[in-house]
Amino acid sequence: MTGYAPDRPQIDRYPTRVERAIAPVPRTDPVVWSARGPEPGPLSRDELERFERDGFLLRPRSVAEEQLAGLRRELERLPAELSPDDPRVVREGGSGAVRSVFAPHLCSGLVADVVRSETVLPLARQLLGSDVYLHQARINFMPGFSGSGFYWHSDFETWHAEDGLPAIRTVSCSIALTENYPYNGALMVMPGSHHTFYPCVGRTPENHHQSSLVRQEIGVPDQETLAKAADASGIFQSTGPAGTAFWFDANLLHGSGSNITPFPRSNLFLVFNSVENAPVEPFAAARRRPEHIAARVPEPIREQEPISQGKRSG
Repeated sequence: MTGYAPDRPQIDRYPTRVERAIAPVPRTDPVVWSARGPEPGPLSRDELERFERDGFLLRPRSVAEEQLAGLRRELERLPAELSPDDPRVVREGGSGAVRSVFAPHLCSGLVADVVRSETVLPLARQLLGSDVYLHQARINFMPGFSGSGFYWHSDFETWHAEDGLPAIRTVSCSIALTENYPYNGALMVMPGSHHTFYPCVGRTPENHHQSSLVRQEIGVPDQETLAKAADASGIFQSTGPAGTAFWFDANLLHGSGSNITPFPRSNLFLVFNSVENAPVEPFAAARRRPEHIAARVPEPIREQEPISQGKRSG
């Protein structure tokens, strides 16, 4: 195996993939980590307080129109140039249409520029209170008529169980590359649900990482749990024109419906993790997921430096 990953801590503060249902676990990690000390950034005190309370923020015009034109060309170039059997390309189970392209920042300078931009990188640093690296990056495609949704889940549950992230010190940024309408599969979240960790029942199957990227079945709360969470928090849907960035906490419950409209929906999905929250061995999986799905070396992103997926050794 390659990459940096120390052993698991003896105490797992967020147990999951258990044999039988256990009670929800109150979050013990901060939400806005810069509150622990001075960490300047573009977000106002009011925005930080809203992120602390709700677990998300909408930031319009995070990518300029001239950048969007180039990024939309990448939506066609990347799937066409990558080999059909490249593991970074995930396809819909029925239609075979491209569902996701992982690690696009390593094969697109335009994507890498967005990661380092002043409307993206400083926000990640401010929310996490430290330097950051990309735990994961992908372009999500939801083609018209055939794009399937993502079932309700917390990303941290998977990243903790299968990638070994010890603490909830990770934030996602989903940038709309096309218009996100209420009716073409836009992301839905349960505000405030990030304050509770919901353990999930069921062991992690061997080598299921590829199928889980097509259909989320392992690591999802049961329907009763989801109903209670929705009753308590309600549901917010993230919509907006291309260039809108939706920032959300790693533990926020979220999902999306399928797209049966003619209008495709594509988003650039960036996952920033604190360099102080380096992955350890998985907490509830037999082996690590591939590097293009979960980077293991916490190399901080610098504004003018190339972005790597971690140095490989051995």
